Amino acid sequence: MRVLLADPPAFTPAYDHALAAALAAAGAEVELVTARFRFGEAPRPDGYRRTELFYGLSGRVFRRSRLRLPLKLAEHAVGLARLAGRAADVTHFQWLPVPQLDDLLLRRRHPSVLTAHDVLPRRTARRRARRGPRLGRLAAGGVPRERARGALVALGVPAARLRVIPHPVFPADVTPADDGRTVLALGVIRPYKQLEHAVEAARRADARLLVAGDPAMPLRRPAGDGVEWRLGYLPEDELDRALADSTLAVFPYRAELDQSGALLRALGAGVPAVVYDVAGLPEPVRAFGAGRVVPADDVGALAGAVRELLDDPDALAAAREGARRARAALTWDASARAHLELYEELRG
Repeated sequence: MRVLLADPPAFTPAYDHALAAALAAAGAEVELVTARFRFGEAPRPDGYRRTELFYGLSGRVFRRSRLRLPLKLAEHAVGLARLAGRAADVTHFQWLPVPQLDDLLLRRRHPSVLTAHDVLPRRTARRRARRGPRLGRLAAGGVPRERARGALVALGVPAARLRVIPHPVFPADVTPADDGRTVLALGVIRPYKQLEHAVEAARRADARLLVAGDPAMPLRRPAGDGVEWRLGYLPEDELDRALADSTLAVFPYRAELDQSGALLRALGAGVPAVVYDVAGLPEPVRAFGAGRVVPADDVGALAGAVRELLDDPDALAAAREGARRARAALTWDASARAHLELYEELRG
């Protein structure tokens, strides 16, 4: 089977690579069509082809500057036209970032799938309102969590078009080297991740906070000791080092996303997590006993759960075992099999 995996803006290169490699290992002929990743080296293809069709100029000239947007809009239309000429049995979109052009220009001669990574509106309500019609025009939509499925049905997407395919973890062989009281805030730093909640929770729990990620916003560092900053888009070895140095990770997010790749990277390294009860974050933590779920926006509950795990060796050991269970169950091989079953069903 020929699978065209499309991530035009290169939003999720690690996910794209892992899924493409797993599909290829399962026997599919896979081409990943994407853009140049602007913040570091993209993973080297493993059994699949990688083609950069999108944003050849804007992706090289700009990073996060808004000055790139007009040029990016024009390049997006060109990229979609080039994509339409690629041969495949199924086109699987990871992201469709420009709703107006996507709705107007997206026409495929064969079945198409969209993974709904980001059901909730991180930027505007209008974006959420357009999500339902856009998914409805595709042959099927894959969603990573049950809660996301319900949100899409509420937006008017026919339930028959949706398939829940759990988001795998990102496995890593990391040898713990933590001091027993280090809390990790991992990933690109954005307002919805509420880093200030992590800072306060670590302070109340008498823990050290390790912040590892690339700021995508003006960053005001709190005064005082107790916070270590490892800023920038970290390479894989630095990510593994941060995970090895961490006792547990915290994800005090607002409800502006469906799932967190940083959470799944932490679980894949055997690092348990404390998460707010928003979107799909609680599902792997609850399902595998891989940490604690606390009410959204409750810094006191966040700090209490962190303190409980740090102060109780048995509770921490159980949460670490839960993270290892998640790593064993949520595999890319299983995800690839589920995707191939969906593709075959669409081909009919």
